[in-house]
Amino acid sequence: MALLLGVSLVPEAVADSGKSYEMAGLARPAEIIVDKWGVPHIFAADTSDLLYAQGVNIARDRLFQIDTWRRRGLGQLSEVLGPSYVEQDRAARLFLYRGDMAAEWASYGPEAKLAATRFADGINAYIDYLNRNPAALPTEFATLGYRPAKWRPEDVVRIRTHAIGENLSWEVTRARMTCLAGPDASRYLRNLQPEHTPQVPAGLDPCSIPSDVLKVYNLATASVSFANGTLQTDTTKAIADATTGSNSWVVGPQRTATGRPILANDPHRGTDALPSGRYIAHLSAPGLNLAGAGEPWNPGIAIGHNGKVAFGLTNLPADQTDLYVYELDPNDSTKYRYGSGWEQMTTRYEDIPVEGATPVRSALTFTRHGPVVKIDEQNHRAFAIRTVWTEPGTSPYLASLAYQRAGNYNDFKASMGKWRTPGSNLVFADQKGDIAYVPAALTPKRQGAAYDGLLPVPGDGRYEWDGFYNNSELAGVLNPPQGFFASANDYNIPAGHPVIPTYEWQLPYRKQRIDAILSALPQATVKDSLALQQDEKSLVATNILPYLAPLSSADPGVTKALQLLRGYDGVASQESAAAVLFETWIMLYLHSGWARTVLPQAAADVLTRTINPDLSLVIKSFADPDAWFGPNGAATRDKLLLDTLGQAFAGVSAQLGADASTWRWGAVHHVLFAHPLGGPNVGPIPAGGSYHTIHPSFFNPFNYQQIIGASFKMALDVGNWNASYAINAPGQSGDQRSPHYSDLTGLWSSGGSFPLLYGKTEIERNAESRILLLPAR
Repeated sequence: MALLLGVSLVPEAVADSGKSYEMAGLARPAEIIVDKWGVPHIFAADTSDLLYAQGVNIARDRLFQIDTWRRRGLGQLSEVLGPSYVEQDRAARLFLYRGDMAAEWASYGPEAKLAATRFADGINAYIDYLNRNPAALPTEFATLGYRPAKWRPEDVVRIRTHAIGENLSWEVTRARMTCLAGPDASRYLRNLQPEHTPQVPAGLDPCSIPSDVLKVYNLATASVSFANGTLQTDTTKAIADATTGSNSWVVGPQRTATGRPILANDPHRGTDALPSGRYIAHLSAPGLNLAGAGEPWNPGIAIGHNGKVAFGLTNLPADQTDLYVYELDPNDSTKYRYGSGWEQMTTRYEDIPVEGATPVRSALTFTRHGPVVKIDEQNHRAFAIRTVWTEPGTSPYLASLAYQRAGNYNDFKASMGKWRTPGSNLVFADQKGDIAYVPAALTPKRQGAAYDGLLPVPGDGRYEWDGFYNNSELAGVLNPPQGFFASANDYNIPAGHPVIPTYEWQLPYRKQRIDAILSALPQATVKDSLALQQDEKSLVATNILPYLAPLSSADPGVTKALQLLRGYDGVASQESAAAVLFETWIMLYLHSGWARTVLPQAAADVLTRTINPDLSLVIKSFADPDAWFGPNGAATRDKLLLDTLGQAFAGVSAQLGADASTWRWGAVHHVLFAHPLGGPNVGPIPAGGSYHTIHPSFFNPFNYQQIIGASFKMALDVGNWNASYAINAPGQSGDQRSPHYSDLTGLWSSGGSFPLLYGKTEIERNAESRILLLPAR
């Protein structure tokens, strides 16, 4: 194995810089220059060696993270961690891609197989290095008592369960509310756009859906966390899907101070664990020169630029999943009704290796629609989940390989025909001055007007997918007349457009705020975009607060609360006292009180357990109270406001004291980047923002810890690439011995960023260390 190090591959704490190494599998020398912010700039003689070096580098910085991701996705946790993880392994295996691999590789573009192969080769070469140098092994492996596993190229593409699949939980919740309070109950769950009334599919009994029907799916898609050295499943994936959001915008040259486009993006990912879910890198070889961020386990760069065009993305919440309900043959529970007869389920048996025990023979059962996740023997029902993940080309974000060589808008749009998961809103800009919005998602064609994907459906053949829409059929835009385009997971489909990828969008408030600020910037700068990413004004607050203005109360606590909120500008800054009360009120008291006002108790209880309440419906009801609350609705609304506000004030007072002048949002609202083995952690760090601000914080309302936020951000000066900026918290490295484990935390928490360097001169000027990889002799 060969590698020669100008400095060691491993962090300084375990470095043995007196040795040099060579790496088998490398054709020609490659160099990694790590700048002072921990960003690797990787230079190679060709694309093959570049991707190999990228694999070496990600293993150097993030080996434990990517090894855990691979084991979780392939269902191989029990192999090293024991029998308590057999069920999670079985769940993960149900959702692996098992189709034709030739079609799979071809679906991403001509370089995909090479990219995955060389990327895996590089990871494996670094693992070989660690086998020869065990002192360099990340400490987590020693703590848990196993070694990192070798990768196969197929591992990169067969894992699907890190995709975004938020629709399923809404389907189940909608069915349960319909069961408890009738078909109209679902209007209180989410605001559907375009305006739409779900119909209960013929043949579906909404009361037949068990509350735990998604247990296996949630286990399959759950991330992994550790407690006291023992692997524990983490169900925050469900929270992440329900709150998934990102911001991106692109500003045309006619609206910038330089006459060059600006592209900004801040994807929202988990901020309750470290390292972060994205990794910044610069990849350079003849014909390919990429800078930006990607998934640590994927080759290439998904968000950034290639020196000619820039690209960013947000989630397009296309409905790519359905829950199917089957009637089982009373005489044979392995058969389900389909059409006029009974169809046999398919069962595949796999032996799951278990550390310290014999392998467990596990049955993986499938219908024609997908994996069976629950069987109700007593009521002769089965439940399966259909996803687009069984189709070739649906490994999340890997289709970015297709657009990384794009030179203009036409190239980019054509390459986006290969993008399938997750549903994404791509923003684009090029040096010529073109800006664009290009949506992409593998969107099923559901047969029949009653089949809208909003409720589970019978699996008897009446509700099928009739192929998929082409991405070119989705509603994009080139050079919009307003001179900019912004995406914040909002409903952005023109009226009458024939393709509706979903009815369930994120709330419109971040998008409205972005549009308002960009409209007021006729000569925008990169600095303006960096400031906009930190904006903490909540339009939910500015929409709700006017309803408090005419109210009064004899209750002293409510009076104090009204006084505090009447002076609130809606900015959820760390210093704000009003933000503590407002965010506690709407998240813990107002929405639940509203639910109990408009729904029977049982249905209200289901609604209040949703992760991300739709406050746009609350706001809509306040504007038209008679239609929502009945006769004398305004009085009902005002009582709801005062009662719940008093409860919130009492709750905050019990925690922070009766003197509201001493309250601060940042005193309770915080970010804790938690090491998966319990330490060293980074934080807690006081934080601003909320669910509804551009600077986002999807926080746990019971302890105020941020779960989802913008750990990675970038703002690109298109054409003057060295004038671009980025940040990645808490640091680039997942190795606790590295100086880049947490070094960006302070810069990130203060709203700062660093130059995203591209030119060799600037890179050399800011170089911190060098790694030279040489072919084996």
